[in-house]
Amino acid sequence: MFAFTVKRILQALFVMLIISFLGFSIKHEFGDPVRDMVGIHVTVKEREALREKMGLNDPFMTQYVRFLKRAVKGDLGTSYFHKKPALKVILSKAPATLELVFGASLIVIFISIPTGIFAAIKPRHWFSRLAMGGSIVGVSIPVFLTAILMIYFFSITLDWLPSYGRGETVNLWGWHTGLLTVDGLKHLIMPSIALSSIMLPLFIRLIRSEMMEVLETEYIRFAYAKGLKKTRIWFVHAFKNTLLPVITVGGVQLGIMLAYTILTETVFQWGGMGFMFLESVERSDTTLLVAYIIFVGAVFVLVNTFVDLVYGLVNPTIRVSGRK
Repeated sequence: MFAFTVKRILQALFVMLIISFLGFSIKHEFGDPVRDMVGIHVTVKEREALREKMGLNDPFMTQYVRFLKRAVKGDLGTSYFHKKPALKVILSKAPATLELVFGASLIVIFISIPTGIFAAIKPRHWFSRLAMGGSIVGVSIPVFLTAILMIYFFSITLDWLPSYGRGETVNLWGWHTGLLTVDGLKHLIMPSIALSSIMLPLFIRLIRSEMMEVLETEYIRFAYAKGLKKTRIWFVHAFKNTLLPVITVGGVQLGIMLAYTILTETVFQWGGMGFMFLESVERSDTTLLVAYIIFVGAVFVLVNTFVDLVYGLVNPTIRVSGRK
């Protein structure tokens, strides 16, 4: 297990190096930050002096190596627009995004697991057919369209839920959260549902297909022959082995869900990292843009490395095949 862990950590570091290089390469393609900082009333000579002071005229590899040295110490640069450390700006927006992903994840978990299991056990039931048909529709509709339709029906037509913003938040040890207020929870409902709409059908179909495959194995038939209760066979023996591929896919989809927050936060004006990312593109705040890419990439890599390690603990054959 030690060799397996070291291998995964080295792979994670290599992936992060690639992400940092690609992210830093983008920095030179998104406008001129000096122009957006000083406006049009500054002379060309003054702009060039500022570019020289900021190190923007240095060769690419010189800037990249300098960036890596600072990044190792936790310094991802200073935002041109906010005039603050980029990492500090991102961390100030992170609670909103993490709460949105948390709410969407709860919806996916508590709906996909029972629905997928039921659809596998009783595939001809009307509810199973409805779930499978609905999952196809859910995968086909983009997140932003789902969000717009929800705003139209539940905010404009029915006036049940607020259509934008985070609502009332409270400061919990420096974490500004809306999970502890009624108004904050009302604002979270629609964005969470919209964000979960693209992942929920995938997990329903995945759990159903894996569960049906496990139910056809010999040891499940032997469990039936021994006279074990059906509920024990379904939820203990069958579902336990269904979870292995679900855990793997779940780690990947969690990172993808972070990416989809850009669309969701834009529609609902949710003040998180996704909305901040679009603002940094519009303002040519390349430092904040690169910092965001690296931060999200780091979260994605950490989650998937953790999932790999958990999978290695659950399934020892993965560690053996890895050594071979």
